[in-house]
Amino acid sequence: MGMRLCDIVWRAVRGAAAATAAAWLCSCAAQIAHVDGGDAESQRAERVECQTSASASADVGDYGAASFNRAGWLTDFGKSSVRLSEIVSGGVGRDQIRPIDEPQSVPVSEAGRMFESDEAVIALEVGGERRAYPLSILIWREIVNDEIGGTPVAVTYCPLCNSAVVFDARVGGRALDFGTTGNLRGSDMVMWDRQTETWWQQITGEAIVGELTGSRLKTIPSAVVSWRQFRSAYPDGSALSGDAGMDMDYDSPIYGGYDQPGGKPQLFAGEIDGRLDAMERVLGVTVCGARVAYPFSLFADRPVVNDEIGEQGVALMFERRTLSPFTYYGDEPVHRIVGSATAFRSSVDGRALTFASEGREIVDVETGSTWNALGEAVDGPLKGRRLTLLEQGSHFWFAWAAFHPDTLLREAADLH
Repeated sequence: MGMRLCDIVWRAVRGAAAATAAAWLCSCAAQIAHVDGGDAESQRAERVECQTSASASADVGDYGAASFNRAGWLTDFGKSSVRLSEIVSGGVGRDQIRPIDEPQSVPVSEAGRMFESDEAVIALEVGGERRAYPLSILIWREIVNDEIGGTPVAVTYCPLCNSAVVFDARVGGRALDFGTTGNLRGSDMVMWDRQTETWWQQITGEAIVGELTGSRLKTIPSAVVSWRQFRSAYPDGSALSGDAGMDMDYDSPIYGGYDQPGGKPQLFAGEIDGRLDAMERVLGVTVCGARVAYPFSLFADRPVVNDEIGEQGVALMFERRTLSPFTYYGDEPVHRIVGSATAFRSSVDGRALTFASEGREIVDVETGSTWNALGEAVDGPLKGRRLTLLEQGSHFWFAWAAFHPDTLLREAADLH
């Protein structure tokens, strides 16, 4: 019931002052602490820290002064690549939004109906292992410190930017594990690593404050797809279980309705690039340092797009039925359909391919092979061959444009 109340509070504060939004985030974190079932003293301590952080955010409008709480941090604040005044409190304390440190996964064959068929998941493949990370869990926990295919990874999601990014968690040969600082920069989560207490920008993987400032985490290509698509493509894969040490109803997210068209980003002090609505979803694709944003509206009448970024052929595939993770409640739960997109190199063994849709299937024009949304040929002469997933992210436009101001924006007129 508390989760639904938080949805009501969220709708009430949309468009309110940043300090009010921070206080709301704090109240949600307090609910998480309560659901976690900790003892009364630990919950009291959580609320005190939360209140301290929230009060520190009250001067968020004063862009000339740091507006976060440094108490208890061993971070070297004298070393940074950004102005500390750009970092503001999100109204919660360190790791009050608790990452998942000992993730449990279940085989797809056993996951059954744990998740809605069309709910969004992060699809990750490393070292031959495939795993799905549902956004219905990450919207609460934001970071999963995991190992897949022998590689330590940080699976991250910032709900305020709708940015799902996976990183190799190693820097200089040392594996790091990450938590949430409770702070934001450009509305995006600021993470911290527990080994050096360096602060990291989630959307870019850049170390911005502390010992490792200037370092950058390696992005591991991943894609946001529907659970239906993942389990169909990877029946031998696995999925993150909701059994992550907290008795929590992950079907009742706390940011209900945040992504409504025409809405405003919270705790964002920058200028919004006016080429698109701030909250429109885009698939941002990076090829050799060049960045291109593809608005989801571009796929309204075309589930497949063939394009080029520099000299690289790119194939983009769109699934119309994928649900928004920002479920909200009226008399009944409302699951908004927003779709999901993936981007691949459009070649196999040096042979360029052109893709088209035939009914609900995707085929390549050159061989007539049929492909699934995760880039594998499932029928035809190229059956079993796979396209290379490009570095990509399905973000809100305001966030993608803010952190990648040099981005190109594709429009229908730009496409063949």
